[in-house]
Amino acid sequence: MAAYARDLIAGCGLPLLEARMLLERALGVNRAWLIAHDDEPLPEAGVARFEDWAARRRDGEPMAYLLGEREFMGHLFHVSPAVLIPRPETELLVETALAHVREIPSPRLLDLGTGSGAIAVSLALARPDAQVDATDLSPEALAVAAGNARRLGARVALLEGSWYEALNESAAAPIYDVIVSNPPYIAAGDPHLSQGDLRHEPDMALTDHADGLQALRDIARGAPAWLKPGGALWMEHGWDQAGQVRDLLRAAGFRHVESRRDLAGIERISGGSL
Repeated sequence: MAAYARDLIAGCGLPLLEARMLLERALGVNRAWLIAHDDEPLPEAGVARFEDWAARRRDGEPMAYLLGEREFMGHLFHVSPAVLIPRPETELLVETALAHVREIPSPRLLDLGTGSGAIAVSLALARPDAQVDATDLSPEALAVAAGNARRLGARVALLEGSWYEALNESAAAPIYDVIVSNPPYIAAGDPHLSQGDLRHEPDMALTDHADGLQALRDIARGAPAWLKPGGALWMEHGWDQAGQVRDLLRAAGFRHVESRRDLAGIERISGGSL
């Protein structure tokens, strides 16, 4: 039986925008084509692909994984279930890092736990004169980040390992002007881990399997050894962790410690300088 765009969209059980996006991708066409060919039968292969994706979406699989991409800082990043989906609130981390190095020629920046590379690649694209290093424990994530850097034309050095362990220990430290990170900060057992998109995202990028502060604690403690005088560390954290993260930063020797709010008014990132 022939299938038509209007019927597939109306009967798939998804919000209109999501249904259209999935059908466009499944058919390899744009919105204008769908409108112009609304009353024409669609190819079976594309229909089958759409129906599979629609079923997976109804089961809660994130749109970003189904489409294989997500926009961040005005750039389109490829994503997969191996990496955390870039979120708009994390753009504040990039903007803050760029502001810190605005007057610094050829700055050096480090992104810990880079995942898709959204933060590191965005930094490198905004400051082509910068040296940007990025680490991740997951080789699968690094492969995604490498693909994004290559496709977008960003110069980023990708290093495999846990936080600072990925760095060359023989390098002359301190070497960085800014360190940034969006680490796992959800506590073990948090009910959010079994809700929404988080159910499908990589566990190691979401939770530290402890109190939600372990990765933040480790990053804060290790940063002074790698930061130049006046260098800054900025980390993303949970909506209720800002006060605790500020305490971690002060305990690690940072000054001018503060938190900054995202567009929703939530204290999203905290940082300080040496």
